[in-house]
Amino acid sequence: MTKIIFMGTPDFSVPILQQLINDGYDVIAVVTQPDRPVGRKKVLTPPPVKAEAVKRGIPVYQPEKIRNPEELQPILDLQPDLVVTAAFGQILPKALLDAPKFGCINVHASLLPELRGGAPIHYAIMQGKEKTGITIMYMAEKLDAGDILTQAEVTITEDDNVGTLHDKLSETGCKLLSETLPKLINGELEPIVQDDNQATFASNIKREQEKIDWTKNGEDIYNHIRGLNPWPVAYTTVEGTVLKVWKAEKTAVDQALEPGTILAADDEGLTVAAGNQTAIKIVELQPSGKKKMDAGQYLRGAGSKLAKGFVLGDHS
Repeated sequence: MTKIIFMGTPDFSVPILQQLINDGYDVIAVVTQPDRPVGRKKVLTPPPVKAEAVKRGIPVYQPEKIRNPEELQPILDLQPDLVVTAAFGQILPKALLDAPKFGCINVHASLLPELRGGAPIHYAIMQGKEKTGITIMYMAEKLDAGDILTQAEVTITEDDNVGTLHDKLSETGCKLLSETLPKLINGELEPIVQDDNQATFASNIKREQEKIDWTKNGEDIYNHIRGLNPWPVAYTTVEGTVLKVWKAEKTAVDQALEPGTILAADDEGLTVAAGNQTAIKIVELQPSGKKKMDAGQYLRGAGSKLAKGFVLGDHS
């Protein structure tokens, strides 16, 4: 039986670990990131992959830095036949890449060489792409640059957000991994070298990227909002206070006003002017310190001052 070490951290990785187990592989250990403080109360919380491994009685390793020889050696001592990673969060050192008989492979949520990096699902939506996919590849010391083994496309619909696309990609990743591993182990795959000249990047989302730029056109803002839902969530400001924007709709506009200006405020939502004489309608939002709510509910309460002509953003 092929001995596998699985390396992954977030929710995306959990179904892939489950798939390996369901397919009958001997998952001898799981390597994941250390427990981290979560939420306002900073409760020390295990990564989702650790929780799944513990539930199944699989030994867990949590190196702070896997390149640290003292943290790496216990993993090397396990002598796996194959390492499978999915959103682990650290670049593997050469000593580990070279150790397993069948190498180290990664399940990545994009059609490489597009969108290398830690947030490919977010960027695929924010960039308005109509398709993305899963790539299974050999790992290299350079970020997401290893030779491609297999790929599968996934369509992005107008209604997709990060949550729905995440689930579709995770499901596709499981299926593709099931199909790929027997061929890999039997030596039936011809790896394809990535063209670095075609590479694009999807680095982790920074706080400043979450802010809505109302000078962009409505299509771009719509993609921005759904490309950050349900995490980390786009926001604008109302007189300097953060207002998270969870969901919006595309809408037509017949007047050109300063971007960020409210064109209509009613039970259906907040229609806001964007760049190039476009607009969007905010339908779900979250005031600072409050729960998520529909825009109509907000406008009947604390948001009642947001009438036609009010300008959202720093200049309000």
